[in-house]
Amino acid sequence: MLTVGDGQHCHYTIAGKVLDQGTSEPLGYVSIYVQESSARALTAEDGTFAITDLCHGDYHLIFSHIGCEPQRLHYHIEHDTTLTVYLDHTPTALDEVVIGGQRSANSSRPSLSINRAHIEDNANAGLSQLIETEAGVHLLRNGAIAKPVVNGLYGNRLTILNNGIVQSGQQWGNDHSPEIDAFALDKVTVLKGVSAIEYGGANLGAVVLTEPKRIPREPHLHGQVNYIYDTNGRGNTVNTRLEKHTPTVAWRLNASLKQYGDLSTADYYLNNTGSKEASLALQLEKSWNDRLFAELYMSTFNTALGVLRGSQIGNLTDLRSALVKDVPFFTEDEFSYAIDAPYQSVSHHLAKGKLKYYITDDKTLQVTVAGQSNDRKEYDIRRGGRSETPALSLQQYAFTTDSKYSQNMDNGSSLNIGHQLTVTDNTNVPETGILPLIPDYLSWENSSYVTYTKEQDKYRAELGVRYEYEGQSVRAFSITTPREIERYANQFHNVSASASYRYDFTSSQWASISTGYATRNPAINELYSRGLHQGVSGIEEGDTELVSEQLLKTALEYKWLPSQKFSIGVLASQQYFQDYMFLNPQDEIRLTIRGAFPVFKYEQTDASITSLDIQSQFTISNALIGKLNYSYLRGTDTTADIPLVFMPPNSFYGSLTYQYQKRVNLGANITMDDIQFQLDSRLVLRQGHLLANQDFAEAPDTYQLMGIKLSSNIYSSTLKVRCFINVDNLLNTRYRDYLNRQRYFADDLGRSVRLGANVKF
Repeated sequence: MLTVGDGQHCHYTIAGKVLDQGTSEPLGYVSIYVQESSARALTAEDGTFAITDLCHGDYHLIFSHIGCEPQRLHYHIEHDTTLTVYLDHTPTALDEVVIGGQRSANSSRPSLSINRAHIEDNANAGLSQLIETEAGVHLLRNGAIAKPVVNGLYGNRLTILNNGIVQSGQQWGNDHSPEIDAFALDKVTVLKGVSAIEYGGANLGAVVLTEPKRIPREPHLHGQVNYIYDTNGRGNTVNTRLEKHTPTVAWRLNASLKQYGDLSTADYYLNNTGSKEASLALQLEKSWNDRLFAELYMSTFNTALGVLRGSQIGNLTDLRSALVKDVPFFTEDEFSYAIDAPYQSVSHHLAKGKLKYYITDDKTLQVTVAGQSNDRKEYDIRRGGRSETPALSLQQYAFTTDSKYSQNMDNGSSLNIGHQLTVTDNTNVPETGILPLIPDYLSWENSSYVTYTKEQDKYRAELGVRYEYEGQSVRAFSITTPREIERYANQFHNVSASASYRYDFTSSQWASISTGYATRNPAINELYSRGLHQGVSGIEEGDTELVSEQLLKTALEYKWLPSQKFSIGVLASQQYFQDYMFLNPQDEIRLTIRGAFPVFKYEQTDASITSLDIQSQFTISNALIGKLNYSYLRGTDTTADIPLVFMPPNSFYGSLTYQYQKRVNLGANITMDDIQFQLDSRLVLRQGHLLANQDFAEAPDTYQLMGIKLSSNIYSSTLKVRCFINVDNLLNTRYRDYLNRQRYFADDLGRSVRLGANVKF
């Protein structure tokens, strides 16, 4: 750290310029804070700055600007130093990547991304909620459990990557949110374009990538402690993160604990909706001679989730009544942290090793090996004191290898060639005494891909092709009595191809067109689901006669960034499906020994999904910034000429953020700045594209939610403390969301006030 001797000369200067990462335009009024000396500077309108009278030693500089994620950079000062710093000011320009201080365009990167600052303020809500406010992204919910929907695609059509590894678990269920600790992440990205070819599944752009950043190359121990209290559910979330770079190995440790009790609507408690969560992640990195890089990542995620007691109904009469009741059955006025049956218990473990070798400056070879274990138990209300015996118990193991060769060529071209192998073993633990919803199966996927990019001054063209073979060996029980073992052996061949062309009209305005074709084979749940899916309170039935679906997708995108004060992006897409697989509500409510439940069946049809996403950002003054998004989506069963069920309704999102940029001196070398106030609003329209007889309950009415956020940073010579207050559903609006399966029985969440503190050292 910094030491100053009596005879030391303190005459060094750090000077430089701060630029917008998306446009390379200078950023004025950027605050630069030197943590060790409390020196401070503000960039001029041309982005330049200078900090003088610095001594020899180590310094940490924090760059912050309204609309940007703060950057904390470490420098060892031995002489006058000149810097060029890029800040990510324009979200709609996120396909621009900064590598080693040089701005480099790379269209394989995202058009939607969430940074670390947003994660720290909202990580208690879970991974899916982090990207909810982005255009084209919605949430499929079951109470507080949520999973993302991107342009109408979710479930088996949406690939979620945990630190670059395809998340392997029971992802087929609407009540199965990704088992990923958001606090362990530094970035959440929705990948779009040809780069999606590198990952399995018929996604063609629906890929959610979660990743931690590389460990900074500085010798000091750094870390942070996060705490969030949520009034709705009286939830407590604690997180600790430590990291250090040494010549031997760089390491990062992340640990989180979370507990919530009964959540509440605007009018009543949602009894038995509490949750507990504990997670731990260790990241190790090692470099040799700037040519060889190795990474080891291990994580464990463990959670228990209560299921709304009022969604488990004992007879047909009560179920029909529950579907129209304003207040669910079994609703009590007393709050509780207890989690009783029905509930879920899930553990997910991941171990990943990656080796990256730089053959030359332009050629790299990367090999990744990963193993995952997922243990899911679902507990139901059972007679004879058997509620502690799980009604569903699944154990899944997955092993993945991934090899990738990359080359950049002198003519502006780049090439990626990859191969992936994944083996998944899914077994029902024989302790339930109930016919399993999902059968035992062993699957293996063997795939290869090639992507090629050609870039010149005004255009960029991309092409990607992927072939995937999947085999399934299934052992199921018959639904007839007496029970018999049925064995199935399936083989599928999937092909994906995508091409895009982008033209730059100017340095700040461009348009692109992309088209792609993909096939997707039926997943195990779509083929063989047989029985009660307790987590969503419904009976689900697969169809062994399902065939692979085919998708043809075309997208047009336009972006305009005339200055750092305004940006707009428009993305329109059309998706045509042949043999589209979907879970269709049946005109049946079935009484079983476990209660009465609505029936859903996997079916196929031809379909189309049309979407339009508009996102804009504008700076009204140096201290006031706004954001406005609009998402339109329409899904149609083209065979029957009727709407598709469970498609996101149209929505608007807007926010206005004010930042007080002047420093407030609190004394004792402690200052406060970056005081921000944000007002946001989300308007979700009624899903009018739906027939009255297509669901068990009518689509809910239009609703609007307001929210506010107040935050500030406090600095000392060794610590940075961020404090914030977030209020969701400020007006305590009573509403139900169409994509929330719990809407059949209860309202959605009422007002939530979150108090948080983040201490970094």
